[in-house]
Amino acid sequence: MPMDRPNIPLNALRSFEAAARQGSFTNAAVELCVTQAAVSHQILRLEDQLGAKLFHRTSKGLLLTPEGEALLPVLTASLDRISGVLDRFTDGRYHETLNVGVVTTFAVGWLTEYLKEFETSHPGISVRFFTNNNRVDIAREGLDLAIRFGAGRWPGLTAQPLMETPLTPMCAPSVALALKDPEALLNHKLLRSYRADEWPIWFREAGMGAPHLEGPIYDSSVAMAELAARGVGVALLPYAMFQALVSEGRLVRPFDTEVTTGRYWITRLSNKEPTTAVAAFEAWICNTAL
Repeated sequence: MPMDRPNIPLNALRSFEAAARQGSFTNAAVELCVTQAAVSHQILRLEDQLGAKLFHRTSKGLLLTPEGEALLPVLTASLDRISGVLDRFTDGRYHETLNVGVVTTFAVGWLTEYLKEFETSHPGISVRFFTNNNRVDIAREGLDLAIRFGAGRWPGLTAQPLMETPLTPMCAPSVALALKDPEALLNHKLLRSYRADEWPIWFREAGMGAPHLEGPIYDSSVAMAELAARGVGVALLPYAMFQALVSEGRLVRPFDTEVTTGRYWITRLSNKEPTTAVAAFEAWICNTAL
């Protein structure tokens, strides 16, 4: 049965951890701003309570016993966690930072416009974004959440749906003048995404076969949108994500035909309990983006 919390000797545990880390009672006393005698007394008290020696006192200094070696890493990790939480209290408020990976297209086309709502309603949570091209490893990159595009099936992840963003051809207004019908696309450069099936799906929806596509393959819709706006070619893009370029008159959609190949999702590790900040961001973005 665990020791009752009122009986946990916190001062003695701090003294032991500092002495073990510093390698001497003297250095531990300096760190804790107490006397060496006080550190020694606390550790003797702890050893007496545990019924075990934690140090061997040698001419070369302190050496941990097996019992001390078992206690130290758990104690250091626990004190570090407590310290980390206390460090987040500033200006009388608890602050937490969220690390969120996000597809660049979604970050530019939607998230930056609405994020102020979240920041206003959750002043104690800071959000840091790490943009990507939909290839992300939450665990390896130390992320709390990741917003990505796809079918919503990623091993080891919990995924909640956000929004569908159908794809449609988009181009510069000067290019659109020559696009009277979908067949006219065959005479123009079609910018290719790394998702090779997107143009074939769109042409099938438009009632015709897809042409053989050549040229560079781009892993960013943002890059393709900029090239299309410059008149380099026609890009198949999520219209809803590029309203700024439409408003500026740099991009137009020549046809109404659009196709849905997936949607955006908010994801996190399924084996990790969400923090208060993670749960708050998930709830906000799901309610706002749907």
